[in-house]
Amino acid sequence: MNYCDCLMISPNSLSGQTILITGAAGRIGSATAKYALMFGANVILTDIASQALEALVADLSCFDPARINAFVSNLANPEEINALVDKASACTDIIDGAVHSAYPRSKGWGSKFEELKPDDLCQDLNMQLGGAILFSQRMLRCFHNQGHGSLVHLSSVQGVQAPKFEHYAGTGMSSPIEYAAIKAGIISITRWLAKYSANHNIRVNCVSPGGVLDAQPEVFLRRYRQSCTNIGMLSAEQVASVIVFLLAPGAAAINGQNIVVDDGWTL
Repeated sequence: MNYCDCLMISPNSLSGQTILITGAAGRIGSATAKYALMFGANVILTDIASQALEALVADLSCFDPARINAFVSNLANPEEINALVDKASACTDIIDGAVHSAYPRSKGWGSKFEELKPDDLCQDLNMQLGGAILFSQRMLRCFHNQGHGSLVHLSSVQGVQAPKFEHYAGTGMSSPIEYAAIKAGIISITRWLAKYSANHNIRVNCVSPGGVLDAQPEVFLRRYRQSCTNIGMLSAEQVASVIVFLLAPGAAAINGQNIVVDDGWTL
């Protein structure tokens, strides 16, 4: 279904809001941008991949361009986190919500456990978990100053439950131990931040998706489906719809929660 065709049936639950999305050119980030626009929001998009970000903006051409701002940022650099929020604040009086789906990785990302190198491990923990903390620090300062805000982080089912290693056998794919540690950490900081920001009209939640389709081998898809209930691997849109819900007024009572979207994979 064409995203623009959905506009006539989509509610305006985010009408007038401005949502900042990091990692916007990724699968979940780009789907979230489209859904946020469909639901009436203005969006500020950022990604380190300049060409992919340009392609996303072109793909959003059916929406009013005045509702879209895009900046190239390397959020593995703490200084660029501050610069991004400053740029976003210059675009709008209020940033109502933020989605942190940036996914920086070291050159050694995905190495086997036995071959994991200390420098790569430190870099990935710092960029992904440390970066999420620093982004939260800057966004919550903004939310405190304006009197409200909603932040959504991206975790994973791998942060909730150990991998099903039998799914990966013979595929060349892996589930890195540092990924599990980072995603479990995202759930933990989400709860911490929500409690820390109590009584300031600020909400912090996270979404833990199951696997998202991305040209995985057929044998992996088949094994994965056997652990699910109805769907198997998810589309990015099935995750994005939950993220957008968490940003909307209808989710006002949801705070400090990890929403698992996995078609029953963790059951």
